[in-house]
Amino acid sequence: MRAFRLPLFLTILFFTLESSGAAHEVPSDATVHAFVKPAGERLQLLVRVPLRAIRDLDFPEIERGYLDVEKLAPRLPDAATLWISDFVAIYEGDTRLPKPRIVSTQVSIESDRSFASFEEALAHVSAPKPANRENLFWNQVLFDVLFEYPIHSDRSRFSIRPRLERLAARVTTVLRFLPPGGAVRAYEFAGDPGLVPLDPRWSQAAWRFIELGFFHILDGTDHLLFLLCLVIPFRRLRALIGVVTAFTAAHSITLIASAYNLGPGALWFPPLIETLIALSIVYMAVENIIGWDAVGNKVTRERWMMAFGFGLVHGFGFSFALRETLQFAGSHLLTSLLSFNLGVELGQLLVLVVLIPLLEACFRFVAAERIGTIILSAFVAHTAWHWLVERADHLRKFNLWTAFDMRWLALIPIAAGGVWAALRLRRGRTDKGRGEAGE
Repeated sequence: MRAFRLPLFLTILFFTLESSGAAHEVPSDATVHAFVKPAGERLQLLVRVPLRAIRDLDFPEIERGYLDVEKLAPRLPDAATLWISDFVAIYEGDTRLPKPRIVSTQVSIESDRSFASFEEALAHVSAPKPANRENLFWNQVLFDVLFEYPIHSDRSRFSIRPRLERLAARVTTVLRFLPPGGAVRAYEFAGDPGLVPLDPRWSQAAWRFIELGFFHILDGTDHLLFLLCLVIPFRRLRALIGVVTAFTAAHSITLIASAYNLGPGALWFPPLIETLIALSIVYMAVENIIGWDAVGNKVTRERWMMAFGFGLVHGFGFSFALRETLQFAGSHLLTSLLSFNLGVELGQLLVLVVLIPLLEACFRFVAAERIGTIILSAFVAHTAWHWLVERADHLRKFNLWTAFDMRWLALIPIAAGGVWAALRLRRGRTDKGRGEAGE
């Protein structure tokens, strides 16, 4: 029997933990609502979370499985500490505030709308708890808590890091900051957003958006392929200055316009822009393949005009990535937009510094310049073509192109290349005629 004691104990422990874990499994998603309001020498934090997200709390029940609210009430403050306040960090300036005091707790039905405003939520969380006759189920109840933090002044600058992602597999936090005498600032983010300045200085907003723009260009495969198409025919930083400047100026215009709600807000607009971005890559790649004159010299004229035109399209693409992030700009919207552009340009500069030597080495040791240009551009065109077909197919669902046949889409880059070739041929004949006339 002694030999079987340890295995028997471990088996019983396993099934005990298994059964308790099954009773309070991790929710697939949870939405957290919160208000932050500094007033005088205290800061109030009102939080609402689904009760089912509190997983190590035993929910006492009455008959037919209804929640026993009277027995649950004394356990709520401990649950608020262990699952909320221990993970929420609030800073006054650079100093983290001490642990808060739990003023009151409340349980609410899912249809309760008191968190529509701070005043309603404050009144609701301070009201008496519902009686057991309400017939509440534990997995259909919301958990409300009012915390109070001591502060030096309500005019200080506050930051928060709501590390509540452990409440569920996907956690969305909707937070509203109510500064004294100021407009309400609303935030919405998923998971752990890091430290969020609730009323950021211009320098904080600028640095955040420089970093965002820098990594956005490095993560954007379509923008990188477009940049590669711009670089292949030049491979000299001096020759690229005009082209990249035109691209930068263009996407800055549409990015700022979109941020100020000057662009279309229809549902079909983002798919249209994504389709046009793919089309711009296909066009530039095809031009790299056929864009040589009779003696094999690269055509560099008018490239900056195409970069500007396609840059307008890419600027709208950048704006889509900023939609959820502009909430962190505070009152410094223009500063944040310019900082994002600066970050994009720094990322582009890094890409150019890496790409130019790699292309030079490739054309020197791997393949001749003409063949290498065709191979690389064909690879880019092939990749972008698949994007173009997929995105155009998605765009057709918006009934914009009800009479549009996908077979006509193949004619777009061909027609563009034909127009370009015709213009080049005409220019060549004009130059030849002028030469003969001079002789």
